[in-house]
Amino acid sequence: MIQVAVMGYGTVGSGVVEVIEKNKEEINKKCGAGEAVNIKYILDLRDFPGDPYESKVIHDVEQILNDPEVKIICETMGGLKPAYDFTKRALMLGKSVCTSNKELVAAHGPELIRIAHENQCNYLFEASVGGGIPIIRPLNYSLTAEKIDAITGILNGTTNYILSRMEKEGADFADVLKDAQEKGYAERNPEADVEGYDACRKIAILSSLMCGKNVRYQDIYTEGITKITSTDFIYAHAMGKTIKLLALSREEKGKFYAMVAPFLISKSHPLYMVNDVFNAVCVHGNMLGDSMYYGRGAGKLPTASAVVSDVVDCARHIGKVIMCFWDGQDVALTGIGEASHRFFVRVSLENERKALEAFERASVIEADVPGEFAFVTEKMTEEEFNKRALEAGIISRIRLNE
Repeated sequence: MIQVAVMGYGTVGSGVVEVIEKNKEEINKKCGAGEAVNIKYILDLRDFPGDPYESKVIHDVEQILNDPEVKIICETMGGLKPAYDFTKRALMLGKSVCTSNKELVAAHGPELIRIAHENQCNYLFEASVGGGIPIIRPLNYSLTAEKIDAITGILNGTTNYILSRMEKEGADFADVLKDAQEKGYAERNPEADVEGYDACRKIAILSSLMCGKNVRYQDIYTEGITKITSTDFIYAHAMGKTIKLLALSREEKGKFYAMVAPFLISKSHPLYMVNDVFNAVCVHGNMLGDSMYYGRGAGKLPTASAVVSDVVDCARHIGKVIMCFWDGQDVALTGIGEASHRFFVRVSLENERKALEAFERASVIEADVPGEFAFVTEKMTEEEFNKRALEAGIISRIRLNE
């Protein structure tokens, strides 16, 4: 019997318990060697009277850490404190930890992986990036013959839901956000989602696995969706495109850059049809080319399913290290100013002449928007665009992903 503890009995933690209990037969079969998984403790500050697993709820982490029978811990608390301290102590005691905590993984991933390996246990985090979408394991196992040189993803269900609604209904950002909050798709304080911070941490994790070194999320250029308007979608339709919040990283000619920002993408792009709360990740390898991973990027049971998949992996490898190539050396990201794109630009009609003087090779976009002039620039660096934009009096700009 492999004893498991769950730290945090909120949405994901309760989902982990539900997945293990409902799918116990399948899970035990896949653990191998006649092993069976059992939830011994559920750690939370609260009591849960009437809950079917009330008898397993405890309030003192020391019961878990001091119990030699507990071999695997599911950390579903979220945040850095006390999750970091609890996780570090557990790993130092040789207990494997499976987590959905993207904030902790992005901030301390290489350190916790190193501590786990030093103590012959594992720190696994499949659920931290794509919720229920398998993406960490493919990068670590399935694509090991590849040199991964690009990752592009829609990594936040809240922002994708908002942009999808804005496109379908011609609604403004503020109205759709309010509705998303009422439906539970957006938090009361939605800043982490709508400003791109959530997607930033996720692409930092993927980028680190892509290059095997540490990509600090603090170094990634991040821009959210709060400035996207219904008018932007009028132009997008005229261009045969849509707008998505993309998180991406690239390695080109020895330079590595990562960013999060809204992009215009065409109908031929594999991410064009990823709508509502769904997420997807496109990975480019130098031999395979493109592969795509799609599914529900959040939610109680999809995320819990990914955590439990890590539990099974840990159960198969008690006392053994599962390789994960992510060391603590920080990657020097190329400045965003050196990244090159074409840009979609809106200006007022009175600034048309100035804009065309600043951007000589502009492709004019015709759309039924009174009082405005819009165009797409030639490909140029962010630094060059910003210099020219100062002379053009622009209303807004959105990058093109091509």
